[in-house]
Amino acid sequence: MTPEIRPIADADWPAVWKIVHEVIQAEETFPFDPAMPETVAREVWVEKPPGLTVVATDGPEVLGTAKMGTNRPGPGAHVSTASFMVAASARGRGVGTALCRYAVDWARQRGYAGMQFNAVVESNTSAVALYRREGFEVIGTVSRSFQHPVHGRVGLHVMYLEFDPPA
Repeated sequence: MTPEIRPIADADWPAVWKIVHEVIQAEETFPFDPAMPETVAREVWVEKPPGLTVVATDGPEVLGTAKMGTNRPGPGAHVSTASFMVAASARGRGVGTALCRYAVDWARQRGYAGMQFNAVVESNTSAVALYRREGFEVIGTVSRSFQHPVHGRVGLHVMYLEFDPPA
């Protein structure tokens, strides 16, 4: 399946919040407080320009969401970052791959030198495999830095994709 990916609209937030809440409540893939209130989640998830938050849809149904922007300000501003969440009901259908490709294309078009993911839970093997397929490498792992509800303390990977220099 190829979902439509577009910038988030105010009307999308209830569906996006449902996904964000579902993901953070599971405590398996994001280092967000599971008690995070909706207002805080919206402030954290919806990027202000020049960053961007998008939704992946199939008709009116929101299947997933991504946010992207600059990883660090100042001397690190040439590197982008992104985060992705997919509804449990839509996983395994290519939504995460489509969102990842969209974010990488977005960053390349804006002249970033690469994209860095700061905290990919190592036990999230489907995400790690997706990012590797898209060219990302694990450049380091912070051991035992994420408290997983099933696996206990697992590592967080830093993953990076360097873009080709501009022609």
